[in-house]
Amino acid sequence: MNAGVLASNGKAEAERAARGSGTRWAAKAGLTARGVIYLLVGVLALQIAFGEDKKQQADRQGALAELSAKPFGSVLLWALGVGLVGMALWRLSEVAFGSVGPEGRTAKKRLLALVRCAFYSFVAYSVLAFAAGSGGGGGSSDEQSRDVTARLLEVPGGQWIVGVAGVAVVVAGVWLGARALMRAYRDKLRLGEMSSRVRRVVDVTGVAGGVARGLVFAAVGAFAVRAAVDYEPDKAKGLDDTLRSFAGTPVGPGLLACVAAGLVLFGLFSFAMARWRKV
Repeated sequence: MNAGVLASNGKAEAERAARGSGTRWAAKAGLTARGVIYLLVGVLALQIAFGEDKKQQADRQGALAELSAKPFGSVLLWALGVGLVGMALWRLSEVAFGSVGPEGRTAKKRLLALVRCAFYSFVAYSVLAFAAGSGGGGGSSDEQSRDVTARLLEVPGGQWIVGVAGVAVVVAGVWLGARALMRAYRDKLRLGEMSSRVRRVVDVTGVAGGVARGLVFAAVGAFAVRAAVDYEPDKAKGLDDTLRSFAGTPVGPGLLACVAAGLVLFGLFSFAMARWRKV
């Protein structure tokens, strides 16, 4: 047996392993962990919209603090972090071997998987750091956004970097919302295993939750663009300040309540993805 055959067999074995039960469980754990975070952020934002717990941060740090205060909070935090590590590893397997679907092996899909892997690696690190008691990655999302924006604005061409990054986040938000409206997620679900009632519920959570998530992303990006144009890092906003800004619109706290409810629904949709997602 020559080296080429051995290499081919080794690659095939690695790909089978990447699509095996271990990867499926990693995906399930990651999607469940994502759902918990969105659910908690949505609940915190709802409390802010209705005038409760206004000092609590409606972002990942706030969600972790809320979780840590529960019975067995430390165990839950570690489980959440491990689940997010699973999400990162699942996305890494998609970079190496492609994802499900006819276009799963294209360069575009692999690049998107790489971006997701990097993002969830950072989120997993911040959650595990919080669980270990080291502060969870440097403060609230608002502080992090202002600090990063300030540092970038100081480098040559920093204003353009921040502006382009902000536009990219706006585009990503619009893309997420549009795909949710088109119910593109259905291609990745095992719909045959669902009853018609369950499919309707999944559609409600997927569409409403996806649109709310996309709107939040787009708003975060818009604030970054504004910070770049005005050359003022304090105008950049993290998740908490972005959500609170919805309450300052002419619609008032009602808009924040709708967006917050959408984030709760996206959390529930993530649980459905964990159950029926093709891997």
